[in-house]
Amino acid sequence: MKSYKFVIAVLAPVFILIATFQIIPIFLGLGISFFNYSPLNEHNIFIGFSNFIKLVKDPIFYKAFGHTFYFVVVSTGMNLVLTLVIAQIISSFRSNKLRSGFRVIFFMPCVAPLAATGFVWKLMYDHRFGLINIILNRLFNITPRAWLGEAGTVLPAIIIFSLWADIGYNIILFCAGIDGIPRDFFEAAVIDGAGPVARFFRITLPLLARTTCFVLAMTMIFYFQSFAQFEVMQRDHGGPNDIGLVLSLLIYRTAFKFKDMGYAATISLGLFLMIMVFTIISQKVNKVDWGY
Repeated sequence: MKSYKFVIAVLAPVFILIATFQIIPIFLGLGISFFNYSPLNEHNIFIGFSNFIKLVKDPIFYKAFGHTFYFVVVSTGMNLVLTLVIAQIISSFRSNKLRSGFRVIFFMPCVAPLAATGFVWKLMYDHRFGLINIILNRLFNITPRAWLGEAGTVLPAIIIFSLWADIGYNIILFCAGIDGIPRDFFEAAVIDGAGPVARFFRITLPLLARTTCFVLAMTMIFYFQSFAQFEVMQRDHGGPNDIGLVLSLLIYRTAFKFKDMGYAATISLGLFLMIMVFTIISQKVNKVDWGY
């Protein structure tokens, strides 16, 4: 009985925090979506499903969803490929100090504030004095462009920054997964004459299925909720306001710029359902029922 009391005492603060900052806000957001709610209104009128009907007919929502879907799919795919390849290269080094050094180098951007690094990259993308335009112009004679102000380049530019900012976390996870694979499999493959490429695709990749499932789900969730880089890198920049509009940015602007909290809560609920559906699908598709 004493052991149960200890477990309850240890876990109770965690459950209270989760309930206070995650579970309760979800239900409050669901409730607000049925009202014409604004902190500036003296009375917030109950409007039923009007916000949901507005959401279904809103072209800005579909545009933001399209940008979000593109960003998530491209960023997640590139993230998985890059981090897996880099992790494989790092794990192939024999020196522990060399492996640790490269892990630290790749992980360093992950601990930097996303808003701060986003502002630095915004300056690097500047079409007048940005470092990227200077390098491209001098090395390849490419005309300077407003990378964050053109519809065809704003999302790719933000994707490149996002990959730089967070691939370190997944590299660490993949490195841990690769290091956890028993060496006996690789030694047997070498005896059978399998080369590095064959060992990667026939041993490493299949045995990393559990790690890949986790990385895929967490990366998708993270990219669906991306906000800081879109807000910081597009603020006060030329071009239409919706060239890089994603759902998280639409929620923020609807709630705090237009003071329409009820509709913002409705969009938030839509984003929550999207994340849940995509996560469930990814878990079902990549279900792993074995171990080693």
